[in-house]
Amino acid sequence: MTRRVVRIAMNGVTGRMGYRQHLVRSILAIREQGGLELGDGDVLWPEPVLVGRREHALKALAERHGLDPAAVSCDLDAVLADESVEIYFDAQVTSAREAAIRKAIAAGKHVYTEKPTATGLEGALDLARLARDAGVKHGVVQDKLFLPGLLKLKRLIDGGFFGRILSVRGEFGYWVFEGDWQPAQRPSWNYRAEDGGGIVVDMFPHWEYVLHELFGPVRTVQAATATHVPQRWDEQGKPYAATADDAAYGIFQLDGGIVAQINSSWTVRVNRDELVEFQVDGTEGSAVAGLRTCRVQHRSATPKPVWNPDLPVTESFRDQWQEVPDNDVFDNGFKAQWELFLRHVALDEPYTWDLLAGARGVQLAELGLASAAEGRRLDVPELSL
Repeated sequence: MTRRVVRIAMNGVTGRMGYRQHLVRSILAIREQGGLELGDGDVLWPEPVLVGRREHALKALAERHGLDPAAVSCDLDAVLADESVEIYFDAQVTSAREAAIRKAIAAGKHVYTEKPTATGLEGALDLARLARDAGVKHGVVQDKLFLPGLLKLKRLIDGGFFGRILSVRGEFGYWVFEGDWQPAQRPSWNYRAEDGGGIVVDMFPHWEYVLHELFGPVRTVQAATATHVPQRWDEQGKPYAATADDAAYGIFQLDGGIVAQINSSWTVRVNRDELVEFQVDGTEGSAVAGLRTCRVQHRSATPKPVWNPDLPVTESFRDQWQEVPDNDVFDNGFKAQWELFLRHVALDEPYTWDLLAGARGVQLAELGLASAAEGRRLDVPELSL
């Protein structure tokens, strides 16, 4: 067996997502399984280099997980100058991401990053051009595609279950506490537009790749946004003005005439089976997919409800749906995509979720905010480099 070490500069791993999903459940999980098998007895061994602004926090993480205490740095330039580092990963706040990725590309590093890739479309497109011209490999996290529920939904689409798909309806969100009488579940910067916060910037990039990959490119967007909770309390218990949108209601027209409606909210109490659900209706059948589960109703088993407000409902509509079996073992979605990107770097295997795909997400967020501000539907131009 030949073990190849790949050193990865991981910037932003003291944050919730960077730590839990990318460091612990992806890179460290790959190490725990003995590395990533590449075939012919070769194994790729990821070696993280922890980068951030708080050295004590980084050293604490390294000690907690038995990592090299010397592989910790608050000097991004020095880490990028290290020729032994092959990949740069970014899970920082959005406002800091574009400049760091530019440095990584200039240093000749392969880039893997969270989204949004930049605060604006021009910056996101410029990153894609820079990476292309530098000849470095690049990928953007698109984790929802690897959720068990959406993988089952993709299986149904590929198998022709729906016939002609008519519409998609998505519901995402939960109540994020204001921070006064109970601590908030999300960082306070999420609710300040000046710090890059807002649910459109956060979630529309997700909806772009889900819609694009499963159903077709988004051609128009019409959105309404709101800041339903105007005051929140930060991590120090101090009140602040919430200047970013905390809810967004979007209608998207896709290729082929499919209409998608997706509600995104941090000010909604959950009355559904999972925190995100997509209902897909087609001429031959329908499905409801969440994070892990997927239920279907074929046209042959569709009941015939009749509207009658004078009588109580005598049947359970939910019970008339059939559960889609797993038929597979589903790994953590973040880890699964990390493994694909690492194989892309090591073996040059095809990989489509690149910085141009990330730019499409930034574009949709930008157009969604513009649509809400202008009160009209906007076209979504096709992007190219």
